[in-house]
Amino acid sequence: MRKIIFIIYLFSSFLLFSQEASEILTKSEEKITGIESSYQEMMIKIIRPKWSKEMRMKGWSVGNDYFASVVLSPAKEKGTVFLKRENEVWNYIPSIERTIKLPPSMMMQNWMGTDFTNDDLVQRSSITNDYSNTIIGRESIQGLDCWIIELIPKEDAPVVWGKLVMWIDVKDYMQLKTEFYDEYDELVSIMDGKAVKNFDGNKLPSIIEFTPLDNEGNKTIVERLVWKFDLYINKRFFMPNYMKNLR
Repeated sequence: MRKIIFIIYLFSSFLLFSQEASEILTKSEEKITGIESSYQEMMIKIIRPKWSKEMRMKGWSVGNDYFASVVLSPAKEKGTVFLKRENEVWNYIPSIERTIKLPPSMMMQNWMGTDFTNDDLVQRSSITNDYSNTIIGRESIQGLDCWIIELIPKEDAPVVWGKLVMWIDVKDYMQLKTEFYDEYDELVSIMDGKAVKNFDGNKLPSIIEFTPLDNEGNKTIVERLVWKFDLYINKRFFMPNYMKNLR
């Protein structure tokens, strides 16, 4: 009888922690995307052992299903657009004036020479819908108490990672660190959130550093310059035939 009660207790505890992890992840995602929508302007710096490059871009999102971004500089890439529309991902290339629908096989490819994949940019996968989650501990990051949450892909989920481990601060639900693992459970990359600022009433890291562990000296740094939430965004921004008009 005691054994049965213990098993029920373990099962109930698992459900409780899973529910708590889901709520934490949902709140942390809403911090980034806004409950309804978000708008960002950012600077991206690509660092390599022998060279570096900077790009400026801006982006719009509505919920988790719609995202569009346009490159503002340098001149060579200016006007390049990436679009996520539900489960579809599109790319507009101004130099050849073509709009291309990206197949799932291209989601793991690097975006414009950065260390981010196409999937990272358009957030085709959802950490709340495509992964099962569990709180596996607590740890201090940058002096802030954080939950450590492990995310395992659900069967047949459209994801590119074998596992994620995230550090989300207890007070403001900021994503301060993420570890990315491949399908063999090998740590591939680390993303760190730094320089917390107040954006439109939300405390969030203004700088994201993405470091691939298999390429020594490589790093991509994203600095958010403007970040606004829950504003009106015209839905035509997310139409493939409007991509070449984004500015």
